[in-house]
Amino acid sequence: MFVYEALHWASSFLRERGREEGVAEIALRHVLGINQAQLLSMMREELPEADWVRFQEILYEHGKGKPIQYIFGYEEFYGRKFSVNPSVLIPRPETEELVLGVLKRLRLLFALDEPLEVVDVGTGSGIIAITLKLEEPKLAVTASDVSPAALQTAQANAANLGANLSFVQGDFLQPFIGKKRFDCVVSNPPYIGLAEREELDLLVKDHEPELALFSGEDGLDSYRVLSRQLPLILKEKALVAFEIGQNQGEAVKHLLESSLPGAKVEVEKDINGKDRMVFAIITENR
Repeated sequence: MFVYEALHWASSFLRERGREEGVAEIALRHVLGINQAQLLSMMREELPEADWVRFQEILYEHGKGKPIQYIFGYEEFYGRKFSVNPSVLIPRPETEELVLGVLKRLRLLFALDEPLEVVDVGTGSGIIAITLKLEEPKLAVTASDVSPAALQTAQANAANLGANLSFVQGDFLQPFIGKKRFDCVVSNPPYIGLAEREELDLLVKDHEPELALFSGEDGLDSYRVLSRQLPLILKEKALVAFEIGQNQGEAVKHLLESSLPGAKVEVEKDINGKDRMVFAIITENR
């Protein structure tokens, strides 16, 4: 079995099962521990028997509906490898844009030569909190989640990547009310409406954690709770950053404007031209 033959078989196998054919190349690179350029140079080489067997095992498992990231046990985010499992959402490229937007605004709004208190609400695997800390080490970052299993995953990722964070278990911002205030609140909360459940890809619906996916009938319950709690934990000058569903921009903007009078609230689109982020900037003279 040559490498190109293995890929041809895998592409047909995935196509017949309604899966993305590009997963074939990703899976073989994972098995061989090589990059795309190396794979291209190996097309006419024979595939070792053990690698061929492992390659088939991965594709059979994925063909049955298991996300490839859960099979591998990791996904890349912001150039780093994060461990993932069924207790956490699989990182999406769009969330990298949220992190980039937060870093850009923090650098404009604050002097980063002093520690800033940042909380990532619903941290999941920790991708936002850990990336912010590693990109701006002077930030004092807290990662919170209601799920103990998710927090355990985030703590393991922080340890593996050398990020010094605080971790708190609790529902939304409730653990901090009356105890602590923050310069920045960032969150990629659940935002899929229960009414949209049947429209989801089976890879998502049947495998990723419901706790991190769904937020009431219209998908806005998380933002309603966060908006009510924000005035109780924000400092006088602060930044709020949310990832949102593609049709939720104006609704989330309205919630933030109502709870934070005088804040500058803006909706930003992702690289695909869809509403994806809402930022609120609160200044001391609001």
